[in-house]
Amino acid sequence: MRNAQDPNCLFCKIVKGEIPSKIVYEDEKCVAFHDIDPQAPTHFLVIPKVHIGSCGEIDGSNSLVVSRCFEVISKVTREMGVTDFRVVSNCGAQAGQSVPHLHFHVLAGRDMTWPPG
Repeated sequence: MRNAQDPNCLFCKIVKGEIPSKIVYEDEKCVAFHDIDPQAPTHFLVIPKVHIGSCGEIDGSNSLVVSRCFEVISKVTREMGVTDFRVVSNCGAQAGQSVPHLHFHVLAGRDMTWPPG
C-alpha cells in the first residue's frame, strides 16, 4: 500500500507510539483513541495505520482499510453501549481538517444539530 507512513504526520506518530494517546482500540490496520478536545461526552477518532491524507485519497489500493475503520467504529460503539452516534470526516482545510491524515470522528452522548458547522 502506498504512503505507509508520513514521518511528519501527527497521527502517524501516534500510530508509531511516539506521541501518547488514550487508545480505546487497536489492531493491525486501525487505531481508535479519545479526542484531545472532545466535542461531545463520547468523542473518539478512528484512523487507518497507513497514511491516507483524506477521503479525497481513497481508491482501490486503500479502500479495504477504510472499510475496516467502519468495522472498528461499529465494534467500539457497541462495546461502549453507544447506539446513537455521528461519524464525521473533514476533508481539507476549508472543511475543518486540521490533521492531514484520514480520520473519523465518532461523537455521541448529546443531541447533534443539523446542519453541522
